[in-house]
Amino acid sequence: MPDSDIKPDLCPACGARNDCSLADPRTADQACWCYGVSIDPAVLEALPAALRDKSCLCPRCAQVEAQLQAAARPIPIRGPLSADS
Repeated sequence: MPDSDIKPDLCPACGARNDCSLADPRTADQACWCYGVSIDPAVLEALPAALRDKSCLCPRCAQVEAQLQAAARPIPIRGPLSADS
């Protein structure tokens, strides 16, 4: 696939939107969702070499949906700390 066919806002594995904030000029000054997750290197190595480092994977193909959901959950609030804690 020629570089001109690669779209920075689409996942190179499935073609879905990758939600990369850096690929969108309106949000390019914000950190991408991928900065807050850990992507298994084997997932990246499974991509054909010609598609690597050209655009971001989508969360589903990066296999990080559970990490993103966990990060979005509010932290449970516990009662006040006591001196016995």
